[in-house]
Amino acid sequence: MECVSESIVQTAAVSSEASADAPSSASTTIIEPRPGWRPIDLAEIWHYRDLLFFLAWRDIKVRYKQTVLGAAWAIIQPLMTMVVLTIVFGKLGKMAEHTNVPYALLTFCAAVPWTLFAASLTQAGNSLISSQNLISKVYFPRLLIPVSSILGALLDFAIAFGVLVLLMLAYGLTPHWFIILVPLFILLTLLSALAVGLWLSALNVEYRDVRYTIPFLTQLWLLASPVGYSSNEVPAKWQTLYGLNPMTGVIEGFRWVLLGTNPPPVGMMLVSGTIIVAMLISGLFYFRRTEKTFADLI
Repeated sequence: MECVSESIVQTAAVSSEASADAPSSASTTIIEPRPGWRPIDLAEIWHYRDLLFFLAWRDIKVRYKQTVLGAAWAIIQPLMTMVVLTIVFGKLGKMAEHTNVPYALLTFCAAVPWTLFAASLTQAGNSLISSQNLISKVYFPRLLIPVSSILGALLDFAIAFGVLVLLMLAYGLTPHWFIILVPLFILLTLLSALAVGLWLSALNVEYRDVRYTIPFLTQLWLLASPVGYSSNEVPAKWQTLYGLNPMTGVIEGFRWVLLGTNPPPVGMMLVSGTIIVAMLISGLFYFRRTEKTFADLI
């Protein structure tokens, strides 16, 4: 009996060693972050394009879920901004006397792209925190989250832009062929929000008090941008420096293509466009540098 038991034990040990040496039929893929600064993998972003549109549609549905006014908020926000700024700058500040365009229209034309920028910036800055459950469980390019939050704001912009066109017709202003350049300035607005949003979203993961600075930053940025007034109110010697604000060239360009303000602010638009590109490149590289720690810190 002892011999038989010993034989059984030896056979079991050999079988165990053989099964350990045999290759496993199930394969396991381990995803590890790569060190150093990395460029954006456009092929990977394109591979996950369906997820990008799904996240954008999710943000739109969440935004209007259980709301009374729904899409009307897309009109109310720039409209109230126009009313307040027209009273403060146009009436009290008497800046309405310095323009040939109706001041309410001048302000609303700037409030529409500004609302797109402010909403996109706020949503992008808080996007990673609001999607923390998704980030900690599933792998996908983290860049999709802030980009999708910005794309979701385009629906509000489309509604407000339609109201802007109707307002122009009510004032007797007919859009001319410059209107074909509107998509260019929409793109610049989104890139501006994305450039700043990438920095804020990445910093927000590590420093949660960043979320409280976003509304404050947006308010200061509004006053520093020509929304309630024209950039012509700024002295000529400060025009180039004023163009360092990326939204300055975007807003003035938006007014130019829709209202036909002359002359076109070419220099200001070039300065603002250069700043947007520089901020976007730096934001992309910083985001890629820090995204490997998102799942651990969030």
